[in-house]
Amino acid sequence: MELIEVIYEDNHIIAVNKPAGLLVQGDKTKDQSLIDLTKLFLKKKYNKPGNVFVGLPHRIDRPTSGAVLLSKTSKSLSRLNNLFKEKKIKKKYWVIVKKKLEKKSGSLIHYLKKNQKKNKSFVSNEKKEGFLKSELEYYFLKKLKNYFLYEIKLITGKHHQIRAQLSHLGSPIKGDIKYGSRRTNKDGSISLHAKEIKFIHPIKKEEITITAPLPKNEIWIYC
Repeated sequence: MELIEVIYEDNHIIAVNKPAGLLVQGDKTKDQSLIDLTKLFLKKKYNKPGNVFVGLPHRIDRPTSGAVLLSKTSKSLSRLNNLFKEKKIKKKYWVIVKKKLEKKSGSLIHYLKKNQKKNKSFVSNEKKEGFLKSELEYYFLKKLKNYFLYEIKLITGKHHQIRAQLSHLGSPIKGDIKYGSRRTNKDGSISLHAKEIKFIHPIKKEEITITAPLPKNEIWIYC
């Protein structure tokens, strides 16, 4: 059994399907992270004796699953950082919510402010000092037994953006008690999955689409 589920790899980058509950990068908990496991994977696969370089151009939340793009070289990391900064990397998420949104598809524009102490973002309908414009598009995919499945296309990438914006509409993500869900998921996850990343490869200059398979647990098996 592999340490991680690799969904794309070449000489410059590697993409991993992160399970919910795994940190992307080490923090004060000292828990093992995706970075740690990716380094171990590369070290073992290529029989590398020394340190292995793994760069992190973006993150997803600990209780979220799905595609995370990592760099295997400093050159690709620098270029991916620029692509993210210039909003040239397109990300799609799948999300399960309890309450159906008013329209089958549309865009949401709010203003978000991160509270560092609470590790939570707060939402305003109007532009205010310290609040950053946050935008996403949503598309209805499927009705589940007691829930609804949507695809989310991020236009901006703010802290807890999808979680905060959907909660603000009275439709928190399944399992996300931080943002208003009534109960947790059994595995501690929230029902938010980073499904797809699309971008122009920073070295090869080809269009790459990376898709992360859905989790094989909880309600995802019905999607």
